[in-house]
Amino acid sequence: MNMVIQQMLERYECRNEDDYINALREIMQELALQGLWRGKFFEHAAFYGGTALRILYGLNRGSEDLDFSLLHPDQEFRLSSYAEALRRELASFGFSVEFVSKEKNREFNIDSAFLKTNTKMQLISIGLPAALTDRIHSRKDLKIKLEIDIDPPPGFQTEIKTLLRPIPHTVRVYVTPDLLAGKLHAVLCRKWRNRSKGRDWYDMVWYAAHYPQVNLSHLEQRMRQSGDYPDGQALTLSRLHSFLLETVEGSDIEMLKQDLRPFIRDQQELELWSKDFFRQIVTLFVPA
Repeated sequence: MNMVIQQMLERYECRNEDDYINALREIMQELALQGLWRGKFFEHAAFYGGTALRILYGLNRGSEDLDFSLLHPDQEFRLSSYAEALRRELASFGFSVEFVSKEKNREFNIDSAFLKTNTKMQLISIGLPAALTDRIHSRKDLKIKLEIDIDPPPGFQTEIKTLLRPIPHTVRVYVTPDLLAGKLHAVLCRKWRNRSKGRDWYDMVWYAAHYPQVNLSHLEQRMRQSGDYPDGQALTLSRLHSFLLETVEGSDIEMLKQDLRPFIRDQQELELWSKDFFRQIVTLFVPA
């Protein structure tokens, strides 16, 4: 096993094959960021979303996707331009991956792709015991989804963050008030199989505890672009408070919990989840 990968793996307390698969995914995500850095990707785009919170700010939940936004709209931009940089970076650490492009989502101006590899083969390569790898189907794939908004709403700022693993490198990321704006937009407006993601609500709680300041102007631009804020009035904290409370009242808390459970280790974190709990969370960063 590559020594750097061994050191990265030692950060995890892996007890079963699922733990190893999650660790492998997260390590490959970090390698992908380094590959994008080498490819000068962050001269054109910024990192955001749940994985950005986990890697850069210590959010304590699993995450599957790498989400990015262009700094300026460009309908011709494609992630496939960075396919070779990504494959080369992961190969240098012993991972064989396939880059698979998806057809651009024209409705949401999102360009998507996957990094795909054989789960069993890669787990063997990082030294997973045979007693565990034998339980994994030989054709099981591990996929990391990459998405980039090629027509981002205006009004956001970014900053450069330094990562030290596997080697020192930098990534460009939204500043925290704009990261929160994106997360609140997801809580208020996400249409994912006609239901909300518990992961978004978990992240909202994290923001309330750590970075409660939101860029209202950027949130308004996001809501207008998605068609969820059609009137001419400016978004205020008072209006945001009302929107969030309406969303809380219309939520299915048990469904949110079920979505989140695979991504957290300590299920006791969910014991407090109720509509009253989220009413209190809303007031922490959006005073009535």
